[in-house]
Amino acid sequence: MDKELTFKGGIHMHDFKEFTNKCEIEEGPSPKFVKIALHQHTGAPCDPLVKVGEEVKVGQKVGDANATITAPVHSSVSGVVKGIEEIITVSGVKTKALVIESNGEEELGFKSYNDDYKNLKPEEIVKRVREAGIVGLGGAGFPTHVKISRNPKDTINHVIVNGAECEPYLTGDQVVMEEYPEKVVIGLDIVLKAMEAKNGYIGIEDNKPGAISKVKEASKNYDNINVKVLKTKYPQGDQRRLIDSVLNMKMPASLRSTEEGVQVINSSTAAAIYDAVVLGKPLYEKVVTVTGSAIANPKNILVKVGTSIKEILEFCGGFKEEPGKIIIGGPMMGEAQFTIESPTLKANGGIIVMNKEEAKPPVVSPCIKCGKCVDVCPALLLPLYLEQNISHNLFEEANKLNVMDCIECGSCSYVCPSKRPLVESIRHGKRELRATESKK
Repeated sequence: MDKELTFKGGIHMHDFKEFTNKCEIEEGPSPKFVKIALHQHTGAPCDPLVKVGEEVKVGQKVGDANATITAPVHSSVSGVVKGIEEIITVSGVKTKALVIESNGEEELGFKSYNDDYKNLKPEEIVKRVREAGIVGLGGAGFPTHVKISRNPKDTINHVIVNGAECEPYLTGDQVVMEEYPEKVVIGLDIVLKAMEAKNGYIGIEDNKPGAISKVKEASKNYDNINVKVLKTKYPQGDQRRLIDSVLNMKMPASLRSTEEGVQVINSSTAAAIYDAVVLGKPLYEKVVTVTGSAIANPKNILVKVGTSIKEILEFCGGFKEEPGKIIIGGPMMGEAQFTIESPTLKANGGIIVMNKEEAKPPVVSPCIKCGKCVDVCPALLLPLYLEQNISHNLFEEANKLNVMDCIECGSCSYVCPSKRPLVESIRHGKRELRATESKK
């Protein structure tokens, strides 16, 4: 039965999606200024294509690079470039950003069209996706044109759309699938054409019945696309866990999924691919879930890239009590913020505002060797021994226990009765091992 499609390990936790899972997408704030980061994707940062004082329009390309792994950036408002300044992004990366003052006119700077993608060649599809600056919207921000470019060495048989959205609190992908199911389905069909793949799947957790029914209806005339209902369990949305659940394929950590004939894209990315290839629309706005116990009015809103966190929070009524922590992304793998002045990036899917009580750091006690972390680890690792070795600076011993295979999902830390900082230690160990390898 579809509802039992799952993987070994992982955990079921209260998902807190009730804050926003009934909230339709609203148009977000109209910022007076945006800051368009020149590095908001995996790969090389962009160089600015505009100068201070130059006028720009909505969707105009304002940054690009010649590197293979990169993605151009576009203005999300029409107005004037007021400056180029160095910022620290919500991910903690230092980069330059274009400061653009909006004139409020929303004049488009791209050619809008309505094409039949079936008449396009694979390379034309890839070119349109690249020019639109599409990146993975599940959080990774990997340039999508690279993912859907067919490598002659690999034969792609299956493309999976990740509609699991397994992180607690977040509902942006869910509402995109509910409100724009045709875009998600056609976006998948476009990728199938680009990669010359046969089979398409859309995996959705069973706690999203509305999305399941809407996407099934939208895909009913596509013989090569199937909707797979997945068991609600974290981290169901991890690429290798998703492939396991949908195709019953165990992906070796040493191989890329494309080497086994499988590619995975996020559901919101699929919708953005439709916008880019069919309509010509670049990626300059993104659905963001603003949620949590300390925000006045939780919402799913369409945010212009480069809008400050502060403006988004004010648009949602501000704080109803003093916040203890503000997280960009999900609570398991997102990043806590030290300022609300930072601009949003393309791949930011959520802003979570927790109250003081929820944000209290847990009291850490010694490991009791209960093995719960081992039971839930989706990567089948031994988190307690990884932490033990890393805490004693035995990084090579941790390496022998395959620490680099950790996906940093946080399941181990979540279930640990001693509240050990397992995933934090593992991240430290991986950084040390990468630094050692880099020196070599």
